[in-house]
Amino acid sequence: MASRLLIGPERLHAKGTRFRGVLFWLLRVHYIHPFTHRNISSINTSMRYTGATCIPIFLPLLVLYLLSVGRSPAASVLQWPPRLPPTSALWDPLAPALLLGWFTLHVFLYLLPLGKARVSCGKMSNGLIRMNVSEGLVLKNGTRLKYPINGFHALCISVCLLVLLLWMGAPLGSLFELLLPLAVCATGTSFLLSFYLYIRSFWAPHHALAPGGNTGNPLYDFFIGRELNPRIGNFDLKYFCELRPGLIGWVVINLGMLMKEVELRDSPSLAMILVNSFQLLYEAVLTTMDIVHDGFGFMLVFGDLAWVPFTYSLQASFLVVHPQELGAAAAAGIVLINGIGYYIFRKSNSQKNMFRRDPKHPSVSNLETIATATGKRLLVSGWWGLVRHPNYLGDLLMALAWTLPCGFSHLLPYFYVVYFTVLLVHREARDERQCRGKYGLAWDAYCQRVPYRIFPYLY
Repeated sequence: MASRLLIGPERLHAKGTRFRGVLFWLLRVHYIHPFTHRNISSINTSMRYTGATCIPIFLPLLVLYLLSVGRSPAASVLQWPPRLPPTSALWDPLAPALLLGWFTLHVFLYLLPLGKARVSCGKMSNGLIRMNVSEGLVLKNGTRLKYPINGFHALCISVCLLVLLLWMGAPLGSLFELLLPLAVCATGTSFLLSFYLYIRSFWAPHHALAPGGNTGNPLYDFFIGRELNPRIGNFDLKYFCELRPGLIGWVVINLGMLMKEVELRDSPSLAMILVNSFQLLYEAVLTTMDIVHDGFGFMLVFGDLAWVPFTYSLQASFLVVHPQELGAAAAAGIVLINGIGYYIFRKSNSQKNMFRRDPKHPSVSNLETIATATGKRLLVSGWWGLVRHPNYLGDLLMALAWTLPCGFSHLLPYFYVVYFTVLLVHREARDERQCRGKYGLAWDAYCQRVPYRIFPYLY
């Protein structure tokens, strides 16, 4: 991830640890798909077909299962047969109306001419306001797409609107009862949008197609996405879905869980406040690499619109039903873990980005490096001499801090940190293969100097 405080790919080429995605990464959404076009040659056709068939069925059911478990008194992920909700709990006519209103709001905010100017800003000759934009990487046809940089403004406006609604007496805590219907609607929206994207991709020019999503297998291509950056005019569907309704919706759900706790217990618990605060802070530093590399198909659509908002908020929804008493000392320790993780995450990314931009800058000029055959140099001191992926280490410490306020009585709140650890270990292995192929002997020398991958003295 880049180290800029913006929701949106201000540096569109920056590698993210979530969707990355998921999100997005993180969610990205490489966290639900263990192979991408970067190592697709090692996956045989039958595995592609099986995975592309099963995952779109399994993941929506998993989201509904996790939400159902979190609402149950036992909250046991090991209970068998699992306690499933009645079908009546999966639908509420208010859910699609809320989802439609939320999407409409963020389409409007996306088009709002706010934000930091990266290319141009001001009035055009026809008197219309020009959007403040950032340019992406060069595409196959030599052009660069432009992206509005107003995501942070969209978050702030959304939060202000929520505060206004609360002041007017809106029952935001009712989101707790609507979680399952909203997840069902978000899943349905994901399928509909994915079908639209798949069909429209057959009219897209060749240079607009994603390398990994054009295998000729309809199910696999539907899952991965045939088109890299599908747009309606200047409205980028991929950029919008990755960085707006789902990510900011995650914040709204968390706030709704906090208000539900206020309804039930007159005040929010310290554990709930910590979860909301940590995740809101994290949301403000997200950027993504999916914009650049991956096609926009069901994998990313579902991750953006359903997986991220409804699984990343599991800790907050868990605390509504299973309140935790958190003492001052425990809270201070959790805040310290999150602070250390955030510091490592920001400082390591800042150091890497500064070295890339200006190796002679005083803050990085004294760092030791190893030369490579490509002309690039590998850092072997500073944060990148501690472990090979210090940004992953910081990310995992923050993920742990999100979960610790939920105590140790249940496994469910730890779903995120376990799955995220598996994701980053897998991604680190993929990065390792790519770097060894790219840098050869220089990478071997780097690994000798920096033997630990993510966790010092452990891994």
